[in-house]
Amino acid sequence: MRRGMVTTIAAATAAALAFGSSFAETDDDAAIANSLAAMLRAGRTVVSRHQAEINDPNKGDKGFTGAKLLAEAKAIYKQTTGEDPDSVDASSRRGKLLRLQMEAMSGVVDANQATINEKGLAFKGFIPATFGRLTDETFNRRAGGEARMKVTAPPDFIRNLKAEPDGWELKVIKNDFLSPKWPKGKAYSEIVDENGRKAFRVAVPEYYVASCLACHGGPKGDIDVTGYPKEGGAVGDLGGVISISLFR
Repeated sequence: MRRGMVTTIAAATAAALAFGSSFAETDDDAAIANSLAAMLRAGRTVVSRHQAEINDPNKGDKGFTGAKLLAEAKAIYKQTTGEDPDSVDASSRRGKLLRLQMEAMSGVVDANQATINEKGLAFKGFIPATFGRLTDETFNRRAGGEARMKVTAPPDFIRNLKAEPDGWELKVIKNDFLSPKWPKGKAYSEIVDENGRKAFRVAVPEYYVASCLACHGGPKGDIDVTGYPKEGGAVGDLGGVISISLFR
């Protein structure tokens, strides 16, 4: 979605996404969505923490492999959710999808080693948003039509056309997340028809934090490090939406 140098776009709380469901409800749709959103956030946070290292033009092999990312992401996931992701029953739907996601995350980092380790280039473009998009695309292919993930945003904040909100996402963004009456950080979920199939759809709002503003703040229109004009956003603005579909 974004091509800015962000630490992460944070929701009001990292552990609970306001679905009214605990992680212990193994195959409950809301619990599955909780797990997938939390793990995606964890992975993006790891990529953010390693940005200075990734962008070091004087260092070749960074040692930032898929295995390293996954180990750190699991630790963050456990810290924010209270659950060890490896303890989730691998035969359950939640366990299966969570493992597919973790495999996608590590695979994306391993597939981009040439970029990450390139010497002489200060900005690699391997930022949390790029990592997230590539992870979602890989996960979607591997999930075999059972689930789909995407990170989108309000239309004015979209830089990658692949991230444009679909009709349902746009409705939720405009009618709910941008409404002053919507509780900060609360997710929206609904059972809908998606391409002829019943799906439990979840949208999780994410908000700009201070570190996001280096690329997405002001002055509006100034060119950021990625070559895009800044949006003029402020801390607390709705900057992104994790969209998850679980098909039935």
